[in-house]
Amino acid sequence: MENKNEKGIGLFSLIAIIISGAIGGGVFNLANDLATGATPGGVVVSWAFIAFGILMLVLSLNRLICIKPKLSGVSDYARAGFGDFVGFLSGWGYWISAWTGTIGFGVLMMTSADYFFPGKFAEQNGSLTLLSIIILSVISWILMLLVVRGVESAAVVNAIVLIAKLIPLVVFVVVGLVLFKANVFTQHFWQTFTTNLSADGSIKSLAWSVMTGSSLLGQVKTSLMVMIWVFVGIEGAAMMGNRAKKKADTGKATVIGLVVLLVFYILLSLLPYGFMSQQELANVKAPGLVYILNQMVGGWGGTLMAVGLIISLLGAWLSWTMLPVEATQLLAEQKLLPKWFGKLNEYNAPSNSLMITQIMIQIFIIITFFVANAYNVFIYMATAVIMICYALVGAYLLKLGIQEKSIKNSLIGFFTFIFQALALYLSGWQYVWLAAILYMIGFVLFTYAKRENNRKVSKKEWTAMAMITLLAIMALIVLIHGGEDGSALDLRGLLGL
Repeated sequence: MENKNEKGIGLFSLIAIIISGAIGGGVFNLANDLATGATPGGVVVSWAFIAFGILMLVLSLNRLICIKPKLSGVSDYARAGFGDFVGFLSGWGYWISAWTGTIGFGVLMMTSADYFFPGKFAEQNGSLTLLSIIILSVISWILMLLVVRGVESAAVVNAIVLIAKLIPLVVFVVVGLVLFKANVFTQHFWQTFTTNLSADGSIKSLAWSVMTGSSLLGQVKTSLMVMIWVFVGIEGAAMMGNRAKKKADTGKATVIGLVVLLVFYILLSLLPYGFMSQQELANVKAPGLVYILNQMVGGWGGTLMAVGLIISLLGAWLSWTMLPVEATQLLAEQKLLPKWFGKLNEYNAPSNSLMITQIMIQIFIIITFFVANAYNVFIYMATAVIMICYALVGAYLLKLGIQEKSIKNSLIGFFTFIFQALALYLSGWQYVWLAAILYMIGFVLFTYAKRENNRKVSKKEWTAMAMITLLAIMALIVLIHGGEDGSALDLRGLLGL
């Protein structure tokens, strides 16, 4: 008989955590982000590829929830399958991903406020103004204090916010269907535009080329990070599994959340192609849906979408305030972080973990004042790091499948691992390289936790930490001195420094 936690989180709240956590800011910028490198046909192919990969991830999570009910969350699977250090890498990476993602939420929130007060909250290069820094700092501390008073109660608030923020998205879908023009949608279904700039910066050519196999791969490649980002949070129920009323609800919530998200994302990304050309969409100011709906129905549409986006971001931020501390608390329980991180307050919330996470968020909110394209930098780093966590989920299920001679589990785990590894390879490793700097902080804590529990750091663990630290030092050197060329590894160029 399944153990129940009567004071835990119910099925609806688990679904709300997943959907609200995933439907953050990315979906509101989905159409114009995709249009910068993909045609309608390219988007359709990309969605098919992404949907398969995310489905494999969801199935992997569901299988692990069923066959390993005592394990809780992504990092726990990595530790059980590959040892303490890999479990720490997954848990610390999940922590990094969650709070850096909230920085992206904050940047987009201020960009949305710019719709009402142009130039007050965001600069043209994507960095934030001093006023935005102050506002985001206040909001982040309020949300942290809310979660400190109890994770379960915060989840209920999150469910209420979810209902409010879905309204403008539903309105957009209805309007998009009514105004959809098949001739616009199909005009350049398999073609994309390219703009070449000459040395002096003048336009050299603007041509539409027939899609080839290689250009299709390019379209999928440019769509990967954007599409995977809007699914980050799908594992939310698994991470909150130890707080659920019924363990079985975590699997149900994940599947239901995936179906809802897929329907919304596909409609919201494709319908704009039936109203505007790809080139027009690519040039729409961020956040895209705000300005697209404004063109569709007038000022009230932009206002509705902007308000909905701000509510959406607040809800997603609330969800993501819960998720990272679940990871650090679990690591503390596993003796992979100092006991200090696992300390609970009177509301059964990990107050110390919340505080250290909030301090990191505060520091990086200030950094957004100096970083160009801050939204893309932080959400892409969050996505890249969590793809490693997702890949380890698949690798663990693959290992179990081989051990138990289960073809089904082996295949699901294999496809999950391959998809995440391939997507990360195609998207580039520069964001993981940047995140290596934050891993150095974790290594100090990991080493301290080992000594605190009278356990030695193995030679393999020291070697792995040394290699990652070397990458982090290289990243710091590039940030200080800049890259030698404009390659993908030019982190200064990436940050607009």
